[in-house]
Amino acid sequence: MRLGIFAKTFSGSSPLTVLAAVKAAGYETAQFNMACAGLPAMPDEIPAETISAIRQAVAETGVELVALSGTYNMIHPDVTVREDGLRRLGLLLDAARELGVPLVTLCTGTRDRLDQWAHHPDNATPEAWADLLAEMAKAVSLAEAAGVDLGIEPEQANVVTSAEDGRRLVKAIGSERIRFVLDPANLFEVADRDTARGIVADAVEQLAGRIAMAHAKDRNPDGSFATAGTGVVDFPDFFARLEAVGFDGPVVTHGLSAEEAPGVARYLSGLLRP
Repeated sequence: MRLGIFAKTFSGSSPLTVLAAVKAAGYETAQFNMACAGLPAMPDEIPAETISAIRQAVAETGVELVALSGTYNMIHPDVTVREDGLRRLGLLLDAARELGVPLVTLCTGTRDRLDQWAHHPDNATPEAWADLLAEMAKAVSLAEAAGVDLGIEPEQANVVTSAEDGRRLVKAIGSERIRFVLDPANLFEVADRDTARGIVADAVEQLAGRIAMAHAKDRNPDGSFATAGTGVVDFPDFFARLEAVGFDGPVVTHGLSAEEAPGVARYLSGLLRP
């Protein structure tokens, strides 16, 4: 397993500046966001010079880009919003192909009109699920054309909230391009350490063979998010279970400050390479 971080953890709109900071903090891989290249996260266009600048930054720093953020609200109530998001996803998939990035991450969406990470009670309706299937089929078609995988993260505020939902989605769509980003802290809201361990263990088992990337974020006992290693998630157990099912991909941390990044790198490195 290789240690990584959200590139957006570090300020800057130059790929070289950001990836140099990633390297200096002790990380060998990064999940990249186009905001780190001076563009919107979901840009309307991606100039050739931007691709060139990212490629050069990777070459100079040696930081491998393991994923590109491509999240939009896949079940937004306004169909025109979905259509625009899908178009922008297509641009990011093409950029990932050009850069040799194997994975573009998605957001399975919410009925909330303003925040794609906010829960809405209608997320659990058959209509929301049907809209997700229709949108995912379109996204998969774009991914297959680009030769890039899609990374879906079970997330409590979205339609796919659990590993079980993820398996249901795979069965419905049937594409090998659907992969999973497994963040243990997004599999539950409030849990003690033993309960959290059981939930995470079940998710690893259910998604084995489809996990493209793991995230390293934590939760406090009150449900608030925390820096990896400071909450209820049992990271040694999580990593051991990932290894047991044959996962050897990137482990990417986020939800921390740039100042915390070197310390978290040391902590996670000790678990990944004992």
